[in-house]
Amino acid sequence: MNLNIGNIERRKSIPVAVGPTIIGGNAPIVVQSMTNTDTSDIKSTVDQILELANAGSELVRITVNTEDAAKAVPEIKNQLEKFGCNTPIVGDFHYNGHTLLTKYSECAEALEKYRINPGNVGFKEKRNNQFAIMIEQAIKFQKAVRIGVNWGSLDADILARLMDENAKRLEPRDARIVTHEALVTSALESAEEAVQIGLPPEKIVLSCKVSAVQDLIAVYWDLASKCDYALHLGLTEAGMGSKGIVSSAAALAVLLQQGIGDTIRVSLTPEPGGDRTREVVVAQEILQSMGLRSFVPQIAACPGCGRTTSTVFQELADNIQGYVRHMMPEWGKRYVGVENMQVAVMGCIVNGPGESKHANIGISLPGTGEQPAAPVFIDGRKKSTLRGDNIASQFKEIVDKYVKDKYPPRN
Repeated sequence: MNLNIGNIERRKSIPVAVGPTIIGGNAPIVVQSMTNTDTSDIKSTVDQILELANAGSELVRITVNTEDAAKAVPEIKNQLEKFGCNTPIVGDFHYNGHTLLTKYSECAEALEKYRINPGNVGFKEKRNNQFAIMIEQAIKFQKAVRIGVNWGSLDADILARLMDENAKRLEPRDARIVTHEALVTSALESAEEAVQIGLPPEKIVLSCKVSAVQDLIAVYWDLASKCDYALHLGLTEAGMGSKGIVSSAAALAVLLQQGIGDTIRVSLTPEPGGDRTREVVVAQEILQSMGLRSFVPQIAACPGCGRTTSTVFQELADNIQGYVRHMMPEWGKRYVGVENMQVAVMGCIVNGPGESKHANIGISLPGTGEQPAAPVFIDGRKKSTLRGDNIASQFKEIVDKYVKDKYPPRN
């Protein structure tokens, strides 16, 4: 299959309203995340939801696995509203969701969307009834549902059925391919079942998550070709650190380039003491690097070489990037289009002036042996030269002034 190079034509999907957020249709691709707090710990959960929302998460999923967790949901929503946070909250249900959603109707009503894993809603004869109960609650409270299949908890009956059919073929397919088919079949059959119960298609989002890049690509190509439901993308159990980031970016980029995907999550394993908002930042950076959305001004910085033995440009790049991300919430409220700004922090004369001219604002620091001066370029033209020990603060002032002068104020 040839990749679509250039403008990306989005796959046509049925738009789904999740509170004020729209998934699918012509809406921008939505970034979402998930808490890792004990939901019954209301303060910790509220604090983390606020952190994720402030970082840019447009949906936040929470675990609803116990009665205490279900009881906590309405108060969590109340406290978020007091903080002025209207980010939609999604409830993640497994095994006992049918019980919790019926016993605690305030929880069912407070959530904007339910995530249901068809492999974990019940087994054997209980499965269909318990699935139906959850869908009926979604219908009653007019909530969206993500039918989220995961190959770690795939419906055993569907997998066994397809494996049996495969064994009868003259040329049986590889078991991995049959597993791919089982994932897609589980999602589509569950969606059809939900529609038959009465849930409108415009309330349904599908996902088929796996943890290997090529498997994810294959499964979503198949799923996207067989339905027009909105699709949630994510590499499940992606891993920690660079492994999780690279694997997620590799998988999602291929699918997004094909126009597949209406909402994404980057499922990073937090490092000890790490910041949960990292998964939000990575998801935003994937979309922004592909030109699909803009969230914060982009900082271009050279990687460094033997001409840049000083660490000044590295420190300045880090300083400016942190400053821009810190200022973006305020800038975003006050100015239109500031998220599209491009800033360059370069380390020597080789590519520094040229790269700086391509950015809205650029600075070319002196490399080893070069004159101790840092020319600043604004919209392609050299405007000033910075010298001394306070280049960082001077450059921040220039960036601030540029934002105020360049971008129109919001009404």
